[in-house]
Amino acid sequence: MSNYLMNKNNNVFDWIDPFFDGFFSHDTNTNGLMRTDIIDANDHYELHIDLPAIKKENIKVSLADGYLTVSVNYSENNEEKKDGKYLRRERQYGSYSRTYYVGDQIKEDGIHAKLEDGVLTLNLVKPVEPEKKGKRYIEIE
Repeated sequence: MSNYLMNKNNNVFDWIDPFFDGFFSHDTNTNGLMRTDIIDANDHYELHIDLPAIKKENIKVSLADGYLTVSVNYSENNEEKKDGKYLRRERQYGSYSRTYYVGDQIKEDGIHAKLEDGVLTLNLVKPVEPEKKGKRYIEIE
């Protein structure tokens, strides 16, 4: 990833200016859904994504070409009956997704997901960087 996209802390998620967040994050969500907290936990990133009332079988998480995408399909059925006649019947069906650019800053096989209490938690393991060594002098015998 280019250095000009990284901030001074080398946090891959911080390069997006909040003003452009919706544009650069490829956020197709227009209702403020999928609000996300991103935590840099030294050896991994944690994403906490709000997905209230969504079942885990309706969530798909994918990684392709440096983009992590969370997609949701939902259906909601609210109905009220009184003596066999509907007073109100509303259904909502749809899908939405949000994409996060992670580049090569995570291990592809180091992604773990858990859904609990309407919050999807993704742990993204950072790759282990080889230790940078300075100049070494070799002793002559």
